[in-house]
This record gives sequence, C-alpha cells and structure tokens, in this order.
Amino acid sequence: MKKHSEQSYPLVIVIVGPTASGKTALALALARHFHTSIISADSRQCYQELNIGTAKPTPSELAEIKHYFINSHTIQETVNAALFEQLALQYAAEIFQDHRVAIVCGGTGLYIKAFCEGLDQIPTIPADLRKQLREQYAKKGLAWLQEEVRQKDPEFYGRADIRNPHRLLRALEVYEATGQSILHFHRKTPHQRLFRVCKVGIQPPRKQLHAQIAQRVKQMVAQGLFEEAQALWDFRQHPALQTVGYQEIFSWMEGKISRQQAIEQIIVHTRQYARRQITWFRRDSQIHWLAAPDLTTALQLIQQQCSDLPT
Repeated sequence: MKKHSEQSYPLVIVIVGPTASGKTALALALARHFHTSIISADSRQCYQELNIGTAKPTPSELAEIKHYFINSHTIQETVNAALFEQLALQYAAEIFQDHRVAIVCGGTGLYIKAFCEGLDQIPTIPADLRKQLREQYAKKGLAWLQEEVRQKDPEFYGRADIRNPHRLLRALEVYEATGQSILHFHRKTPHQRLFRVCKVGIQPPRKQLHAQIAQRVKQMVAQGLFEEAQALWDFRQHPALQTVGYQEIFSWMEGKISRQQAIEQIIVHTRQYARRQITWFRRDSQIHWLAAPDLTTALQLIQQQCSDLPT
C-alpha cells in the first residue's frame, strides 16, 4: 500500500491466482459490492474468437458488469504486455471518472506486473535474429525451444508458461540479442501510479484446485471446446492458440492422440500451468492470500489495508 498522504488516490483491487481458483466469481462479487467495473488481465480473453477455451465470464455476467479487455481484439491483432499496460491505464482512468474503486482480475502475471508497476523498455531485437529463431522453432519444434530457454534463461523458464512458444521465443531472442535474461528488463523501480493497489490472491488447497480444474475442463468440453478449436484450425500458429486447451485438440485433429487422450492432457497441462502461475504470484509479497473466493473475507482483508474504502 502507498503512504498515508496518498489515501485520497482511488483504489484498484487486483484479483490473482491460478486458473480455476475462483477469480472471476470474486471479481464479480466485488464489482457488485462497489458498483464498479472489471478490467480483465488475461492474455487470451481479449480475443473475440476465443470463448470456451479461455473461460470468459458468461454473456449474462458481461451484460451485468462492464468488463474491459474482453472481446476487445481480433485474433489477427498483436496483443502483448506493453499494449495491455497502455490500455489498462486508460481503462482505469475511465472507471475512476465515476468510481473510487476499480477491479482488475486475471491470471497473466506479466500483465498484472505491467499494469501495477510498468515494464522496462526491452532493447530492439535485430530482425534477422528474430527471423532465424522463428525459422528454427518452425523446423525443430516446441521441445527444442523449451530446452534452449531452459539452458540459457533458467530463471525465466522456471516462471514461464513453457507451452507458450510466443513467450519462450521472446525470452530467447532477448537473451541472444543482449546476453541477459528477459527478467533483467522487468522494471526494478516501479512507475508511479495515481492510484493505490490492493492485491488479493486465491489459492485453494491442491486437491481442491485439481478437482476444480478437472471439472472446468469437462464443462468446457460439454460446452463445445472441441468444436471451437476446430473452427480455429486456420489460426493454429497464432500465439494465443499455442496454449493449453487448444494445442491438445489440434493434436487430436492431426490424428496424433485420441479424443479422450486430448481431454486428459488438457487436465494435466492445466494443472501444470496452474502450478507455474502460483510460483509467479507467490513471489509477490504484496499479495494477500485467500483459500476461497469468499466476498466477506475478501472485504475484511481489503478493509484492513484501506480503511477509507467506500461502503
């Protein structure tokens, strides 16, 4: 929390945690309580074409509470943390025109960091290096890319979604161009923000989280996840689709695995992704943790940090 002299600043409540932990439910409850809006900090929910596989809020929830950065872009547009920082600051300023509290909710750690603290400017990557690395990835595949990053930038590898080739390529090109980890360029002195931040994390017990992940995957399949992925086949090389929930179905479409194997792999890979999310967020000492998305407990925790909150 910022110092007492900044108590007049509006407040951003940031809800983080692993996938399927209940972030959306808590964010909606807080938005209802404070009569405010939500900024999504999810790197895939912004795409109009990705719905079931990104666990977007339901159409009725989106109609009830104004959400920013959901269905805001098409899959043919480039979206990254720097763009999110720029847009999210604009969204927050818009919310603060009428409200003293804004909600940010999502599991993309780098997006949360960009919004709350800002990012350092990463040096320009030579076009020939970028082209060379992408050609190598196209030829040698994801396993090669993962091993290159693991050897050259092990710290980033330990935090990253290692099934996301876009992020891994970015880390590798930065290392090859600068000789330094991409984490070196994450801002060490946060940008000054004209709002306060209270971070709330949700981390259910491990067995419970695994059960929630399995249930969500089964629900997604019932809602038409396979059909959604099939409709997106032509975009399968897009970074947003080279992630859990779509890649496994593309493997099924290519005849590499059975439908049931694809479902089982989605569950296992989602668990692994949730573990990496927890590792990322647990490094942030400013996050106050809950075991469940309980509104009463969250409000008590937030009130302890910000005694001047509106009711």
